[in-house]
Amino acid sequence: MLHPTKYAAMLAEKMQKYGATGWLVNTGWSGGRYGVGKRIRLPYTRKIIDAIHSGELLTANYKKTEVFGLEIPTEIDGIPSEILDPINTWTDKGAYKETLLKLAGLFKKNFEVFANYKIGGDSSLTDKILAAGPNF
Repeated sequence: MLHPTKYAAMLAEKMQKYGATGWLVNTGWSGGRYGVGKRIRLPYTRKIIDAIHSGELLTANYKKTEVFGLEIPTEIDGIPSEILDPINTWTDKGAYKETLLKLAGLFKKNFEVFANYKIGGDSSLTDKILAAGPNF
């Protein structure tokens, strides 16, 4: 078993070599904590996957999220645009922000163990991974 940053380097190398794109799709919970939110409707998930396969998302407009800096399409054909940004699905915006910051803190804590690991003699990939983490 290799160090996780080595796997990240291997993935980045293959994606660059073959021109692959990667997509993070929330197919689960949205709109609040368990008991408050609900699962994303399956037809919406299917339309998002269809938009990936058709290439629609390659030319879409995007906006960046707070804290994690994820790029979210502003519209996808056949999907209400308000569900694309998770903050819009939460009635309690304070609870959203609290949950977002808690998750960001967990990410930062988890990645602390990788801060001093260098791939080869070059720390640039490790530095890029850590810099891409949550900013808050």
